[in-house]
Amino acid sequence: MSRRTGTGNSSALTQAVESVFAFIKFAEFEILFVLFFVIAYVIFKDITSRPEYNQILVKKAGGVDLWPY
Repeated sequence: MSRRTGTGNSSALTQAVESVFAFIKFAEFEILFVLFFVIAYVIFKDITSRPEYNQILVKKAGGVDLWPY
């Protein structure tokens, strides 16, 4: 019984999956870089949309009033 060696006749699905893996291997750093900023943006947006966070920015904490409004 002989084994298949080489690429031979690969199906279209196999070629598509291999090309996707090759792209991920090639662009791994860029994908992680963009993913980091997307996750940071979503977390920052979630934190700043809470009313408690906005109260810190709006309310005056007493003491010296340096701002005219």
